Amino acid sequence: MAPQAVNLVNLENVSKSYTARTLLDRVSLGLSEGDRIGVVGRNGGGKSTLLRVLAKLDEPDSGRVTHTGGLRVAFVGQHDTLDPAATIRHELVADKPDHQWLADARVRDVIEGLFGGVDFPAFPEGMDTRIGPLSGGERRRVALAKALIGEHDLLLLDEPTNHLDVEGIAWLARHLATAKPALLTVTHDRWFLDAVTTRTWEVVNGQVLDYDGGYSAYVLARAERQRQADAEWDRKQNLLRKELAWLRRGAPARTSKPKFRIEAANALIAAEPPVRDSAELQKFATSRLGRTVYEFEDVSYSVGDGPERKQLLKDVSWHLGPGERLGLIGVNGSGKSSLVRLLLGEVKPDSGRVVTGVTVKPAHLSQEVAEIDPTWRVLEAVEKVHSTVDIGRGKTLTASQLLERFGFTGEKQWTRVGDLSGGERRRLQLLRLLMDAPNVLLLDEPTNDLDIDTLTAFEDILDSWPGSLLVVSHDRYFLERTTDRVAALYGDGRIRLLPGGVDEYLEHRANRVARVGEPRTTKTASQPSNQQKGSTSAQEQRATKKELARIERRLDKIAETEAKLHEELSKIGGDYLAAAEADAKLRELHEERLRLEDEWLSLSA
Repeated sequence: MAPQAVNLVNLENVSKSYTARTLLDRVSLGLSEGDRIGVVGRNGGGKSTLLRVLAKLDEPDSGRVTHTGGLRVAFVGQHDTLDPAATIRHELVADKPDHQWLADARVRDVIEGLFGGVDFPAFPEGMDTRIGPLSGGERRRVALAKALIGEHDLLLLDEPTNHLDVEGIAWLARHLATAKPALLTVTHDRWFLDAVTTRTWEVVNGQVLDYDGGYSAYVLARAERQRQADAEWDRKQNLLRKELAWLRRGAPARTSKPKFRIEAANALIAAEPPVRDSAELQKFATSRLGRTVYEFEDVSYSVGDGPERKQLLKDVSWHLGPGERLGLIGVNGSGKSSLVRLLLGEVKPDSGRVVTGVTVKPAHLSQEVAEIDPTWRVLEAVEKVHSTVDIGRGKTLTASQLLERFGFTGEKQWTRVGDLSGGERRRLQLLRLLMDAPNVLLLDEPTNDLDIDTLTAFEDILDSWPGSLLVVSHDRYFLERTTDRVAALYGDGRIRLLPGGVDEYLEHRANRVARVGEPRTTKTASQPSNQQKGSTSAQEQRATKKELARIERRLDKIAETEAKLHEELSKIGGDYLAAAEADAKLRELHEERLRLEDEWLSLSA
């Protein structure tokens, strides 16, 4: 018989209110050793408050919070408590010399995973960089690393994936899935929840509902609970059921399918159609946009001046077609946001040409929250754009109906904009973009500050939205849910399509890091003299450059062929034999491209 897990924290009839709003209402629950719990719920619903109460950072208005004796808790909130005068070294390893902390494999793993190497390549002064001048994202990485390095029994993490790129999130998921401390995390990253958690707490109307399993299992259980509660439940319109159908059937790039009750899930989604009819949407988008949306013709673009000048794009030819849904990922600083600014005409290329279709009406959701008159009411702010919006397939919503779908219900629509939270203002910014009826959406980190219910509603609207979509995001779930193809910027000036999606990107990046990190050969007595070596190196360098040029030409050719095949696939329709043939060719090209990229990386290193 397995030993019973030790209880770490107990809440008994805990209530907590702010002003006139009750966030926790007589909540009783427990958290034990080995627990991996994800916390979900609407923004402002009490998720962060629950974490702070569990950590004993906030006192409840009533009830009791009990910690087991000697409990060591690490809390990483959305605002850190780091000493601005301290160095990164002091915060992470208490000023230990390098040889001491480098000898600890666990410390090395955390630092490499969050900072890209033990030499802290992004910080000019390495570990001796002061905390004060760091950006919010950099400070957050330091706070997260400090919690993971320390000896703790319980980790309480509030939005730990914020400011992390796709690689950082994947590393953090692997680390937490095998870490010893119990874990409670608040996050809107649904892929991360599925990868890390084994239970889900939903904070709603002052209560905390407990579900077994990660996010996918939570979706099923919540849908089933709603079905049982309402005999007249309209299955065709229910967002939970629609998302469940996608989780069970779609997203071929997902590597971990949900392990919930298959029979129950299949029964719920039996009559649910695919989340979107891509062929029909593309046909409609072409009628709205024509054949040209955006095209790059041999575009090069650099940023910075003098020796600091960095080339982000080099002789790139690429296009975004009508109805195309493309996700864009890449390392930080590779040029993702710059590419969006080039499309919008906010910056000009150094050379080449950016072609914009004459009928293109773009809308750009940036990482910055647009300023809206704080005296306006929420409904007024939306109606000043339009009173109704066409969301495709003959569906029209009023401003009030759209607000309700995004969580602005009842009196909330009459709240002053100045009284909204950051997440609520983000939602309002998104709504105003949609009300302007654009035919091209350029979304730069759209999931920032949005809760899961809002993301689900947004995805539902995008399913029937007939236009071209470009999504720049580190949120794997949102990318896979809303886009049909993924492309990557690796920082070498090119755009590469990824038939294998985010998993292919992570595999490529891991291979690259492994190759670049290979130890150099130590010089021995049997090696040639400097003069002989220099002569041989010059010959080798000429041969290497020639081979690199050949590989680059072939990679460009492959990219062009892949683009043509994807265009053919979009026009094939119901000709399954032709579709299968095109798909087989794409797979062959994909394998050849991976092989050539490995060769290129090896030669360039």
